[in-house]
Amino acid sequence: MKQTYRSRGAFVLAWVWLAFVAFNVWDLISKYNGKPSLVALAVLGALTAVVYVVALRPATVFKESELVGRNPVRTTYVPWASIEDVSVSHAINVRYGEDQVLRLWTPMASARERAKAQRRGMPGQQRGRFRTEPTVSKGEQAAVEAFAGKTHADWVGDQIRERAESVRHRHEEAAPVRVVWAYDAIAVLVVAVVLVVVAIVIP
Repeated sequence: MKQTYRSRGAFVLAWVWLAFVAFNVWDLISKYNGKPSLVALAVLGALTAVVYVVALRPATVFKESELVGRNPVRTTYVPWASIEDVSVSHAINVRYGEDQVLRLWTPMASARERAKAQRRGMPGQQRGRFRTEPTVSKGEQAAVEAFAGKTHADWVGDQIRERAESVRHRHEEAAPVRVVWAYDAIAVLVVAVVLVVVAIVIP
């Protein structure tokens, strides 16, 4: 089963930006007035290319046979059996091969999220003689304890580690790791550059 992890905040803001750009492009075309409109279109195009490459494209994808790391301009396909180690700091770092490291762009753990997770992992203090907090079930308590002190990036890193260990226990042969250029991102950047050049050249 395929699972995809992204930065939810960046993903939502990127789609809001695309809606804003679509409206403005329609307005600029319908009220075209020469050089100013071209410059505005070029600026929107350049900013949209950056938003696509940085916010929309990056994703961490779990497939049955491999981990797929979609970074801004490259995509890396790492078979589960090839993963040797996983560490999480600000980002998830997947080690494979001979000291090769795949740094995943999503999800990342900000300092604020890390601090919040650590506070969540600390035992709460009971104030007063009577409990005022709602009683949670054993399942809910187990979930709270499992996530205590962990960020979303920590949890995804654990999932990667568990999958890799499961495959190694089955003694599956490690397939080669593939790294390819992200032609969609390159195409978007090229279009943005063309728009900027046209806005500069055309009087």
